[in-house]
Amino acid sequence: MFRSLLYLLFLRLLGILTPRDRLIEQLQAELLVARQEKAILYRHVKRPIYKERDRVLLAALSRILSREHWGAFMVTPATLLSWHRRFVSRKWTRPHRPPGRPSLAPDVQVLILKMARENPRWGYQRIKGEMGKLGVHVSATAIAMLLRKKSIGAWPRRGPTWRQFLKA
Repeated sequence: MFRSLLYLLFLRLLGILTPRDRLIEQLQAELLVARQEKAILYRHVKRPIYKERDRVLLAALSRILSREHWGAFMVTPATLLSWHRRFVSRKWTRPHRPPGRPSLAPDVQVLILKMARENPRWGYQRIKGEMGKLGVHVSATAIAMLLRKKSIGAWPRRGPTWRQFLKA
């Protein structure tokens, strides 16, 4: 968002700094485009590589230059318009979050695992109730999935296992 705001301010600054005479303005903008594209061509091996600052400058200059003079650019008008759209849209769009639910906090995970290990007869529902008494609200599904992921059964262990029974 900050970068798009900076881009819009850059556009305004270019508008202020350009002279009011349209012909001189057009010639100066074409000269700036030519200088920028020359700098881009000096950095490339096979095909031009546009860095972010190059895209910003060329998109801003395309807003000053009339469409008849867009032949000075090495890219198509659609590319220029898409760069401009992308820079402006960053101001109006929110940053994207990764899909899915956020994971449990590490301290909550440690507490759940500690409760499960210290109380082997508690299932995920009981752990959820005990966590609620402590003021930590976690869904039962999240607790069950965490216990399964850590290879601890999400259900209570009732009585001894077969190995323990046969050894006795």
